[in-house]
Amino acid sequence: MVSTYATSTFTSFNLINRDIDKSIARTQSDPVVARETEYYKENISSIKTVEDFVGNYRIFNYAMKAFGLEDMAYAKAYMRKVLEGGVEDKDSFANRLNDDRFVNFAKTFNFATSGEATTSSTDVVQPVVDKYLRQTLEENAGNEDQGVRLALYFERAAPDVKSAYGILADSALTEVVKTVFNLPSEMSSADIELQRKMIDKVLDIEDLQDPEKLQKMIQRFTVMWDATNNVSTSPVLSLFQDTSLDVSMSILNLKYGG
Repeated sequence: MVSTYATSTFTSFNLINRDIDKSIARTQSDPVVARETEYYKENISSIKTVEDFVGNYRIFNYAMKAFGLEDMAYAKAYMRKVLEGGVEDKDSFANRLNDDRFVNFAKTFNFATSGEATTSSTDVVQPVVDKYLRQTLEENAGNEDQGVRLALYFERAAPDVKSAYGILADSALTEVVKTVFNLPSEMSSADIELQRKMIDKVLDIEDLQDPEKLQKMIQRFTVMWDATNNVSTSPVLSLFQDTSLDVSMSILNLKYGG
């Protein structure tokens, strides 16, 4: 695939995000994506059981990728337990995993409750396709620049976080927060309660539900990421080669909350 991403995280993220619908449309037009999407939409209704589901490689992998679980697609016995246990019981396997991806997957493909009717629901068609396209967009961006993938993921996932523990439970969200607030990498080895206090000290979780504050935080992240990973290509920081990062950020008025 021909790269559509620029050389800095700051620029690349903004090019993609300024018209996210158009960016997703470009992703959808990729021949492989289009082919897999067509197959999924045409065949998902034929799936009637958990065994049918995990046994159809293309359908199952498409769904797994849509929910950010592509790396677990090989673990079919594990995913059978997720699906067969459902989410109605608070002690079900999915609910005990402490990972919302599995819970959301089991909610959407709720064979435990709906049985054969599961794939008759519109919830397993276009919403899953939309998730797949967004996930693919983020992965493609990550192939060029992991910072862009982190920024896009944070934009999508952070508004659903309810507490600092929700940040800490997701390594990608944690990476963004640590970068934005220049938190030490060593904090990951600290006691979980201490980590929670560190995040609560620098971040008001409610700000993640504020679109303007969220975007300001992401913009700061992209600049900070460039500062530590893409210094030679950053179109912003190249203006401040002889200036400290703190001064540069102040001049750019990108300090979070400022």
